[in-house]
Amino acid sequence: MQELQKVIGYQFNNLDLLCEALTHSSFANEQHKKTKCNERLEFLGDAVLSIVVADYLFKNYPELPEGELTKLRASLVCEKTLFDFAKQINLGTYIKLSNGEIRNGGNKRPSILSDAFEALIAAIYIDGGMEPARKHILNFVIPYIEQYNKIPFRDYKTKLQEIIQKNPDEKIEYILVGESGPDHDKHFKVEVHLNSNVIGRGGGRTKKEAAQQAAREALELMGY
Repeated sequence: MQELQKVIGYQFNNLDLLCEALTHSSFANEQHKKTKCNERLEFLGDAVLSIVVADYLFKNYPELPEGELTKLRASLVCEKTLFDFAKQINLGTYIKLSNGEIRNGGNKRPSILSDAFEALIAAIYIDGGMEPARKHILNFVIPYIEQYNKIPFRDYKTKLQEIIQKNPDEKIEYILVGESGPDHDKHFKVEVHLNSNVIGRGGGRTKKEAAQQAAREALELMGY
């Protein structure tokens, strides 16, 4: 379990929670209910996952209507996506299964791994609160969005450049003004300058995202 904690970047105060999150009902039944299975944690983890994803999409993609936000959230919390997340940390290696489930390849079954991933979220939430749970979830969600282009991307920087280029004397520049957080959870702040005047500020988990948000704010101030 120590290895898994290193992989996810979170150290549990109560290791019993982690153990429970990794215990499938088949193992608990085999032990004659002497140990807890992860079904209750799975229930809670599903709710925490949903609110974190909804909050992130709402704040970072203000141009998307409710219908699109709903579809995107659904694609990010479905079994297939959670199965992908679980495989990234080799979660199946750590799940406690009955002998029968092990013989049947239970540690590679999408339903078992996705449920365990949700249970792990709940365990982190109970152990450390919402912020560690949010960081854990977004470590998977944000790269997934970027890699699979799940969100119709609006290139605010290009749009702003097109507008500014109409006047050859104008010049825009993006300046990194701050960064914070550990390597696995960086946050960057960027300003966009027009002839040395600040016309937009933005923040994000990458410099690229922060610059895009700065350009978005500039466009809003310009009425676009």
